[in-house]
Amino acid sequence: MTIKLLAKDDRPREKFLQKGKSSLSDSELLAIIMGSGSRDESALELARKILSSVNNSWHQLSLLSSKELMKFKGIGEVKALSIIAALEIGKRRAVQEIPDKPVISNSKDAYFILKNQLSDLRTEEFWALFLNQSNKVVHTSQLTQGGISQSIVDVRVLFKTALDHFSTGIIIAHNHPSGSLKPSKEDISITQKIKEAGKTLSIQLLDHIIITQDTYFSFSDEGLL
Repeated sequence: MTIKLLAKDDRPREKFLQKGKSSLSDSELLAIIMGSGSRDESALELARKILSSVNNSWHQLSLLSSKELMKFKGIGEVKALSIIAALEIGKRRAVQEIPDKPVISNSKDAYFILKNQLSDLRTEEFWALFLNQSNKVVHTSQLTQGGISQSIVDVRVLFKTALDHFSTGIIIAHNHPSGSLKPSKEDISITQKIKEAGKTLSIQLLDHIIITQDTYFSFSDEGLL
């Protein structure tokens, strides 16, 4: 059965126009993004199948690559890119909701700022928040991609950025795509190296946060700083 043969209330576009965006289910929203289904099933049926494969989680769907999406019959390159682009827009919108200079009071505040950047990645990235004396974030920076170790994280670049923005505090963060919250030996080593380097410049390392898909680990909260 194609969408054209469904009752009007079951047609995503018509339902959107008549009842508004909030009336649509997740599968109906995805069907609108895709525009059409395959010869064998409607866009709505295809959307339900795709969402079902990721436990109806937008977050899990955002982890799929274009090649993985194209394994579904009826999803070509254009539709796959449309889905990925729509999810990226949602991610960027979430980031823009963060105040220009948020104040960091605890590890949860830092996690809230960085989770949209780090929680759904398949490779490790290293980020830093640079704070002023009032604990306001004056700059956010991605420092590395692909891993975290003493050979990859350039401490000189980290502190040059801090000095450029007149920062007095730094919060570093990286993700663990594996889902493990346990710090590695390299995590602990680089944390201590940055902490010691900061003492010379009177720039305090306030925290190191490890981020997974749905939670985080704070070195400060666990007494490791």
